[in-house]
Amino acid sequence: MTDGPEQDQWRGLHPSARTVWGLAGVAPIALFGLGAGIALWLLAAPAWAAGAMVVVGALATLWWVLIGRRWRAWGYAEREKDLLIRRGVLVRRLTIVPYGRMQFVDVKQGPLARALGVSTLQLHTAAAATDARIPFLPDSEATRLRDRLTVLGEAHAAGL
Repeated sequence: MTDGPEQDQWRGLHPSARTVWGLAGVAPIALFGLGAGIALWLLAAPAWAAGAMVVVGALATLWWVLIGRRWRAWGYAEREKDLLIRRGVLVRRLTIVPYGRMQFVDVKQGPLARALGVSTLQLHTAAAATDARIPFLPDSEATRLRDRLTVLGEAHAAGL
């Protein structure tokens, strides 16, 4: 493929994405499993309780594997005239945002993101259906990318 960026030009998300996504799924699994295990133990079914713990452990392990795949699937690449954003494990998506079509670039950061030192970069275009965002960027990279995209967007919009 000559029109896409080479593999080494893709940049990924901050490793904290794996931790946050992983804990968001494992916490409910663990709480449900713990509750089921205690309930089965109290009902004098220790073998069933042990079985429930094995199932919960297997589900949690599977979740962590899937989160690793999800984390690796996210990426972005800066090209001469546009920004590429890829994501998705089962359903893969590639969003191409021409610099000249950007209206503004937004950097968001909630309390958890602030504690982790990451931000989400949101690109706004005239198309309402465009879901151009890059989560879990290190703060310095989000600022650099916001400033760069703003300059490129103004330069390419002036050329229209």
